Amino acid sequence: MEIKEKLGAIEAILFASGEPIEIYRLSEASGVDAGTLPSMIRLLNERYDDYGSGICIKKFDSSYQMCTREEFAPQVRAALETKRSAPLSNAAMEALTIIAYNQPVSKGFVENVRGIDSSSVINNLVEKGLVEEAGRLDVPGKPIVYRTTSVFLRSFGLSSTADLPPLPGQSDLVLETEDEFIARETAESQQNTE
Repeated sequence: MEIKEKLGAIEAILFASGEPIEIYRLSEASGVDAGTLPSMIRLLNERYDDYGSGICIKKFDSSYQMCTREEFAPQVRAALETKRSAPLSNAAMEALTIIAYNQPVSKGFVENVRGIDSSSVINNLVEKGLVEEAGRLDVPGKPIVYRTTSVFLRSFGLSSTADLPPLPGQSDLVLETEDEFIARETAESQQNTE
């Protein structure tokens, strides 16, 4: 397959998908080696730039997605009559920050850091697609752990969680890790049953 055909295949797959496509799936479906994909995506984005296109291809962790350029958001919004989502509450931002910087974490860990029940806040973040269930901890009660999603990355303009800004005073800040929290909670529950 020629480069032109490979570029066309990548573009068609991303356009038709409408959501992020994992690199391995894009590679497999397009017939382009995963190691070559970044240069092919860069070439497509250069073409879009040269033509002043309203689209671009963005990388989110281990996936790519065709997106509209941010500068055309007002026109897209007007055409699709989309309404802006309500901004996140302070409580939701707190919980989202805790999850993003410490993921995967349990609801109990979020509540321990915040000092307040966070069930409805976490459920709201799940409904908005910003966080998702990432399995269960292998401890009594098997609590669900949460992590951020590609929607979170897109919403905050990040390619991966490694791009998160450092927390203020992070070098001085010593938070209890999820493992330390679980060990403490398990020890306390065992003491209470004795």
